[in-house]
Amino acid sequence: MKRRERTRQLIELGGLVAKADLIELTGDDRAVILGLLVEAAATLRGEMREQQLLLLRRRGKRAFDDSPPPASNRIFT
Repeated sequence: MKRRERTRQLIELGGLVAKADLIELTGDDRAVILGLLVEAAATLRGEMREQQLLLLRRRGKRAFDDSPPPASNRIFT
């Protein structure tokens, strides 16, 4: 069961990369995407960790709120 949970987690995290439009913006350059994530991790290791988490959480919530629901949840009339 743990393997399925891990697989699901990885798929969901990949979905977040896509939702952030990083695939399109980087031309699917995985080194650039990893570099962005490494840079974000370094920022979160810094002295401003809590402030950065607050800022990033707000941005993420706005991005979720601004995105349309998945096609399977839409009702067409």
